[in-house]
Amino acid sequence: MAEVTYREAVTMGMAQEMRRDDRVYFIGEDVAAAGGVFKTTPGLQDEFGDRRVRDTPISEEAITGAVMGAAMTGLRPVAEIMFSDFYATCWDIVANQMAKTRYMTDGQTSLPLVLRGANGGGLRFGAQHSQAVENWAMAIPGLKVVAPSTPRDVIGLLAASIRDPDPVIFLEQKSLYPSKGEVPDGEHLDELGKATVVREGSDVTIVALAAMVPRALTAAEQLAEEGVSAEVVDVRSLVPLDASTILASVGKTARLVTVEENPRLCGWGAEIVSLVAEEGFWHLDGPIVRVTSPHVPLPSADELEDVTLPTAERVVDAVRRALA
Repeated sequence: MAEVTYREAVTMGMAQEMRRDDRVYFIGEDVAAAGGVFKTTPGLQDEFGDRRVRDTPISEEAITGAVMGAAMTGLRPVAEIMFSDFYATCWDIVANQMAKTRYMTDGQTSLPLVLRGANGGGLRFGAQHSQAVENWAMAIPGLKVVAPSTPRDVIGLLAASIRDPDPVIFLEQKSLYPSKGEVPDGEHLDELGKATVVREGSDVTIVALAAMVPRALTAAEQLAEEGVSAEVVDVRSLVPLDASTILASVGKTARLVTVEENPRLCGWGAEIVSLVAEEGFWHLDGPIVRVTSPHVPLPSADELEDVTLPTAERVVDAVRRALA
């Protein structure tokens, strides 16, 4: 196994699939010669040429429209939406067209495409460039929503997303780009809709996603010093959602804490809580606790952003409340 960064894993995943299938091509703003604003795609144009790796004008509407048309005609396009906040500018194409095409054509037309890009906060980019938008996408039937937390998952889940027959929103948490982890040698393919237990425990289940996973693991280490055994579940895919792994973990620990970067109102953690309340209520020995950002635009000032996003300390406090 090699150790690579999260951003290098994006390049590796893209290259793996482009070598395997010449129908896969890649477009976006500054993704070709520049290798992407977050340097997630350097060298792809050198290897695959400017016919398969192309820069576009600064127009998310044009990017999404182009890949939708390409997918309709038999290609498997991948597009980069530089900052996920800008899904808002192309929402008609994504929400009304991409998500609905399979259903409105009675299954005659599918759209095997991936929209990938940087999501979430942590880099002081302010309210319009730091939003965690997975809730926007998961509310729309017809879209799959994936958010990896490790380099290994970036490669495996990106490959699975590119090979999927339907539109996938692939959200890379931008503060994780410098983080490192081991990746398998050779081709790596994972499975959408499969959560992972990244730390075994017996006293409480902590469910987290993307950048909140390492914070949940840090919290679990701190809780272990207090004699609390916390199990951490990395959701990895919100749509489809692996309810079985979450319910099995809660069945073992009888306590649940969810940790999400989203603003509290209608965050994905509420969906997990609803699921456990409906299907796992009799396993619970205490109240479920959610850890979220407050319902405010994310500040850009260092101190304010730090107190807005969930921290390991807040997770520890939440677990204490769940166990009280």
